[in-house]
Amino acid sequence: MTRLQTFDLPNWHRQTVGFDRLFNEIERQFSNSQATGYPPYNIEQIEDDKYMISVAVAGFTMEDLDITQEGNNLTISGNKPELSDRLYLHKGIANRNFLREFTLADHVEVDEASLDLGMLNISLFRNVPEALQPKKIAIKTVK
Repeated sequence: MTRLQTFDLPNWHRQTVGFDRLFNEIERQFSNSQATGYPPYNIEQIEDDKYMISVAVAGFTMEDLDITQEGNNLTISGNKPELSDRLYLHKGIANRNFLREFTLADHVEVDEASLDLGMLNISLFRNVPEALQPKKIAIKTVK
């Protein structure tokens, strides 16, 4: 027998202290997952500490796109002005405005962004500070 449980997050949130960031992130991820799949994107791991986010933005120019990193949040938005003087018999190309948000792991930063043939490519890398990297401890002999 399978038992389905639901969590009352607002009630749970009231009973905890210091987890505000966690609950805000869960709520943000849930609301972002409810969004449409436009525009489609890929996330690729290039090397151990290098990543690439590719977003299909056909029809958008560099002036129409905005990329912002604030803390661990990466936001990509596209604002395309509507051309009202055109009469479409069929409009199947979605040139609508969008907002995509990604949560980055600690110490992941944007290296560069490029727009090539309708693909917005954002290169990311993990830049762990030296103080947080593992250290080799020398073992001394006692005589």
